[in-house]
Amino acid sequence: MAKYLVIVESPAKVKTIKKFLGSNYDVEASNGHVRDFPKSQFGIDVENDFEPKYITIRGKGELLAKLRKAAKKADKIYLATDPDREGEAISWHLMQALKEEPKKMHRITFNEITKTAVKASIKQARDINMDLVDAQQARRMLDRMVGYTISPLLWVKVKRGLSAGRVQSAALRIICDREDEINSFIPEEYWSLDGSFKVQGERKPLAAKFYGTDKKLPIHNKAEMDEILRKLGDAEYEVDEVKKGERIKNPPLPFTTSTLQQEAAKTLNFSTQKTMRLAQQLYEGIDIKGNGTVGVITYLRTDSTRISEEADQAARAYIQEKYGEAYVSKTEKTMKKDPKIQDAHEAIRPTDINRIPAVLKESLSRDQFRLYQLIWKRFAASRMSAARYETTSVKICAGEYTFTVAASKVAFDGFMSVYTQEEDNKKDNVLSQSLEKGMKLSLLELKPEQHFTQPPAHYTEASLVKALEEKGIGRPSTYAPTITTIISRRYVAKEQKNLYVTELGEVVNNIMKTAFPSIVDVNFTAMMEGLLDCVEAGTVQWKTVVRNFYPDLKRDVDAAEKELEKVDIQDEVTDVICESCGRNMVIKYGPHGRFLACPGFPECRNTKPYYEKIGVPCPKCGKDVVLKKTQKGRKYYGCENNPECDFMSWQKPSAKKCPVCGSYMVEKGSKLVCSQETCGYVEAKPKEE
Repeated sequence: MAKYLVIVESPAKVKTIKKFLGSNYDVEASNGHVRDFPKSQFGIDVENDFEPKYITIRGKGELLAKLRKAAKKADKIYLATDPDREGEAISWHLMQALKEEPKKMHRITFNEITKTAVKASIKQARDINMDLVDAQQARRMLDRMVGYTISPLLWVKVKRGLSAGRVQSAALRIICDREDEINSFIPEEYWSLDGSFKVQGERKPLAAKFYGTDKKLPIHNKAEMDEILRKLGDAEYEVDEVKKGERIKNPPLPFTTSTLQQEAAKTLNFSTQKTMRLAQQLYEGIDIKGNGTVGVITYLRTDSTRISEEADQAARAYIQEKYGEAYVSKTEKTMKKDPKIQDAHEAIRPTDINRIPAVLKESLSRDQFRLYQLIWKRFAASRMSAARYETTSVKICAGEYTFTVAASKVAFDGFMSVYTQEEDNKKDNVLSQSLEKGMKLSLLELKPEQHFTQPPAHYTEASLVKALEEKGIGRPSTYAPTITTIISRRYVAKEQKNLYVTELGEVVNNIMKTAFPSIVDVNFTAMMEGLLDCVEAGTVQWKTVVRNFYPDLKRDVDAAEKELEKVDIQDEVTDVICESCGRNMVIKYGPHGRFLACPGFPECRNTKPYYEKIGVPCPKCGKDVVLKKTQKGRKYYGCENNPECDFMSWQKPSAKKCPVCGSYMVEKGSKLVCSQETCGYVEAKPKEE
C-alpha cells in the first residue's frame, strides 16, 4: 500500500493532521527552519553574485536524519509548512536538505486546520512557488546585510552586544521621532463653556455646550471668556432649532493580523507577542471534548479582510437562525484595495461559526478563550447589518451666541448585539425633554473651564502596529517580532502600555540617523517592502534587489567607520570613593545605561547607580538635579537628595524661574516653558555659547 509523508512546521499540528489523513500518512514536524546562514560568518558570497551559503542549523542534524529516513520510505512527500513566504521558503529548504527526487515532492497549503481543508489541500498539491521563496530569500539577505555590517560598528562605537535590524531601526526611529515631538510640544490655552438650563415642566436640567455665532468660535483665554460671559449676562435663552435625523454605524471588517493585535491590546491588554502566541495555539489545534484536536481559527498572519464564500454563507445562516432576518447584512463591506496588501489569505475568523465561545470555554485556557471570543464576535458582527441611531440636534439662541445639544439613542442595535468597541460603550446623551422651536429656557448655570492642548500620545504596541502598517513597514508576520526585539534589546521601555525610548535607544538611533539615514528612513524601508512584493509577484528578480542594495550599504559602512565620532564610553574616573576598597569609582556602560563600578574588579565587585548632574539646583531644596532612569530605562530628572526631597520632572528643568509666577521652567526644544501649565509663559531658550 502506498505510503505518504506529510511534513509540517509545528509538532502541535502533527496529531491533528494525522487524525484527518489516516494510516497511509506519516506526519512529521520540521520545527521551523532546518537551514539558515551560518552564525559565525556573513553567509553571502558577494564576489559570486551574492550567492547565499546555507548550512544545517545547529541541533537540527538528528531531526533532519529522521526526516530523510521517513522520506526514503515514502512514495510521495507533501510539504505542508505555513501558507506564507516563510513557509514556502522552509518547504524549499526541506526539499534541498532531504535530497529526494523532485517529482516525489509536492507543496500543499491550507488556511485552516480542519479535515475538509487538509484533505482538499492534498488534491490541490502543487510545485514550490519560487517567487515566494525568492521574496523570502531577498528579505533574509537584506536583513543579514544590515545586521552583519552595521552591528559590529555599533559594538566599536557604543558597546558590544548591540545589533541593528533593517525593520527594527525604522520602528525605533518612529518612536524616537514621536518622543521628540512630545518633548518639544508647547501647550496652548483654550476654554470651554457649558450651560445648564431649566425646561418648563421638566425636573431634569438640559445640558448644552457653547458653540459661537454662525460659525464655531474658539475661546483662547480668560479675557475672551470674560467678554462672552459679560454679553451673556442679560441674554434671553430660546430654542432656535430642533432637528431629528438618523445615523448609521456600519459593522466592522473581520480581523487582519494588525487589527487583531491592536484590538487585543486595547480590550484585553495583551502584548503583540502574547496575541500571536495564543492565536498560533488556536490555529494549530485545541483538544475539544468529543471532537479531538481541531484548529478553531484560520491562519493568523494575513493583511486581507476577504472571507471565503462558504464561511460567509455559514455565518449568514447562523445569524438568521439566532437573531432573525433583519440582523443579516444585505451588502458585503470591503476594504479599499491598498497596493501594500498582499491578500494571500482570508481574514482571521473561526473555522466554524457554530462553535460559539461558550461551547469552547471548558476546552480553552482563560486567555485563549478571551482571544477566541474576540475573533468570533468580530467575524459574526462583520456579517451583520448596521446599527441605527435616532439623533436629535438642538440649537439654543442666546443673544448673538448659540449653544448646542446633540443627543442620540439606539433605534436598532444590528451588529452591536454581538460586538461593541470601546467607543460604542460610551453613554449616549439622551434627551428626556420634548423641546420645540421658540420654547423659552431659564439659565441655571454657566460653567467656564480652562484647558490646555495635549502633546501627541506616546506610542503603545497597538498604535505602533497601526503606524507600521500605515507606513508600509514590515508585514503581518513581522510586527510582533519587531516590537519584541526593540524592547528586549532595551532600546525601548514599556511602562503601563506606553513605549518610551531609553538612553541606549537614543544613542543607537542617533548613530543610525547620522551614518545610515536610508536604513532608518521610513519611506525607504516601505519602498524595500514594495520591492519584495514585486519579487513575490514575479515582476522583479530577487538578485536585482540585493545587487542594488549592497553597494550603497557598504559605502555608508566604510564612511561611518572613518567619520563617526566614537561615543565616549571609556572608563571615566569620578570623585566617588568605593566604600569597599577606597579606590575612585569609574563610569561603565551596561545593558541599562551608565553605572558606577569599582576599577578593582574582579577583587572588588562594588557597583552603584550613576547620576549625571545637569548643573541646575533643585527647585524644592536647592541641591543638584540629576539625570535618572526608571527601572525600565526611561529618563527623568530628580533631586540627588531623594528620598528626602521628592522633586521629579520628565522634562529637563532650567535654572531660570518664570517671570510671571515664579515656578521653575523646563526645556522644550528651542523654548523654555513654565512648568505650571496654568501659567502658560513661554520664551526662547538662550543660545549656548
